[in-house]
Amino acid sequence: MGKDVIVACDFSSKEEVFGFLDKFSNEEQKPFVKIGMELFYAEGPEIVREIKARGHKIFLDLKLYDIPNTVMKAMKVLSTLDIDMTNVHASGTSAMMEAAIKGLTRADGSRPILIGVTMLTSTSEERMRNELLINENIDTVVMSYAMNSKKAGLDGVVCSPLEAKKVHEICGKNFVTVTPGVRFADGEIGDQVRVMTPAQAKEIGSDYIVVGRPITQAADPVGAYLRCVADFVG
Repeated sequence: MGKDVIVACDFSSKEEVFGFLDKFSNEEQKPFVKIGMELFYAEGPEIVREIKARGHKIFLDLKLYDIPNTVMKAMKVLSTLDIDMTNVHASGTSAMMEAAIKGLTRADGSRPILIGVTMLTSTSEERMRNELLINENIDTVVMSYAMNSKKAGLDGVVCSPLEAKKVHEICGKNFVTVTPGVRFADGEIGDQVRVMTPAQAKEIGSDYIVVGRPITQAADPVGAYLRCVADFVG
């Protein structure tokens, strides 16, 4: 499995996202893109089809979390879209994750990569303890969620790049780690609290990094993307 940079296309309309993607005119430079809640809720499934038709791989980041039957039915709908990756919240229990796989798997046995969100990178240990009332340390919680995801049959997890190495140690090198919270050393960290540079994420073993504003809001988005690829993929 090769490493890749996923660009978080956190835009509110198709005009905005296509204005951004139009900058990547070179076929060899078409980034793997993340479509999150904002864009999907604004434009619906058709935006997935249109971006896919342009030749991009797609991570549909909707973080499903509900009772198992509801998640299974929702994933069955998403399975009809030509996406490459999607996710659920790992805290939704093993039964929910198993139902997600069942719904996402097509009649021919194929399905997109399915990953579990462990702990959001905006969540500090203090917030986890005081607001979520989880009294274990955050590392223990993330590793437990990762193991539960693997046992349920998921392909990997979303985690902080700070946790990717340990996830591989306990879940195996083929268990995918998708890591947001990546910023250039000379950039702002925004609302993320557990962050790392692309080069550091590569060193620690992340399989995919998700990068948003450092690319989408850069003066030269294509240049920023290529810099990220050079730092992470090499």
